[in-house]
Amino acid sequence: MIKRYILNFVFLYFGTLASAQLRPHYTQYILNNYVINPAVTGIENYVDIKLSARNQWVGVEGAPRTYYLTAHMPLGKGDYRQTSTSFDLVGQNTRGNEFVQSYTAASPHHGVGITAFNYSTGYINRITSYATYAYHIGLNASTSLSAGFGAGFTSFSIDRSKVTLATDQDPAVDQSLAAFKRFKPELNAGIWLYSNRYFVGISAQQIIPSKLTLMDNAASQSSMVPHIFTTAGYRTRVSFDVTLLPSIMFRYVAGLPMSVDVNLKAQFLDVFWVGGSYRNGDGFAGMCGLNLSRKFHVSYSYDLNKGKYLLSTMNRGTHEIVLGFMLNNRFDEL
Repeated sequence: MIKRYILNFVFLYFGTLASAQLRPHYTQYILNNYVINPAVTGIENYVDIKLSARNQWVGVEGAPRTYYLTAHMPLGKGDYRQTSTSFDLVGQNTRGNEFVQSYTAASPHHGVGITAFNYSTGYINRITSYATYAYHIGLNASTSLSAGFGAGFTSFSIDRSKVTLATDQDPAVDQSLAAFKRFKPELNAGIWLYSNRYFVGISAQQIIPSKLTLMDNAASQSSMVPHIFTTAGYRTRVSFDVTLLPSIMFRYVAGLPMSVDVNLKAQFLDVFWVGGSYRNGDGFAGMCGLNLSRKFHVSYSYDLNKGKYLLSTMNRGTHEIVLGFMLNNRFDEL
C-alpha cells in the first residue's frame, strides 16, 4: 500500500508537469527564433549554430535546467542580405543605413536544420531531438514568407538516484522507477513573414496530442498538448549607431493562462547590445550580448522570478547563456 502511494505521488507529479508545461522557457529566444519556429530554418546566409544553458530558479533543489543545441543553414540561397534580427547588416559598412536601402526579398531557397534539447526537473528528464525543413520565397521587393516543419522524437525518463523514498530498499519500487522510459513522436510547424524592418510568425510545437500512461490507473495518465506561439517584432534605427528592436510573444497552452512576453533590444554599433523582457505573472529579465567577430557571439540573461507561480518567491533568479557560431559567413569576403 505504501509502495503504491509513493509511486502514485511520483507519477502524479510527473503528470502535472507533462500536462501543464513540458516545453522549456527561453528568455533569449529573440536571438534564436529558430528554437520557437521551424519556418526560420535557413533564413541566414551562413550555418547558424547556437548552444545554450539555462539554470532556472537558482537555490531551489531540483529546479528546471535546460540545455540546447540548434543548427540550421540555407540551401540554394543566392543573395547576401540578412534578416532584421541579425547581428550583421549587408555591405562593408555594417553600421550604415545600406541595410534598409539595399534590402531585397529572399530569393527562393530551402533551409534544413536540427534541434536537440535536454530539459530536466528534479528526477524527471526529457530529451527531444528533431530535424527541420523550411522553404522561403519573396512576396514583393522587400517582404518574404517562409513555411517549415520539424519532426523527431522525445524520450521521458526518471533518474532513480535523485528520488528519495520512504523505503529505500524496496526492490519493486526501485525496479518500477528504473524501468520508466517513454518515447513519443515530435512534430512542429510554423510560418514566418519578414522584411528588412519587421517579422511576424506563428508556430505550433508538440502538435501530436498523446497520453503518457504511467501506471494502471487513470490518475497516472497525462496529456501532451500542443503549444502555440505567436511572435512579432519591428526594427527601427534611432541613430546611425543605435538600433531598437521591440518584440512580443504570445504563448498558448490549453488549460493554462496565456503567457505574454514583451521585449526590447537596443543594439550599438552592431557589436554590443542590451535588452529587457517582461513576462506576465512571472517577472522581469535583463539581457546583454557581445558580437566578438563575424564568427562568434555570446549573450547572457538574468530573470528575476517574482511572479505568482509555485516557488517563484523562493529562488535567486534564473541564469541563461547563449553561444552563437556563424560558419561560412560570406560577409567575411566583402
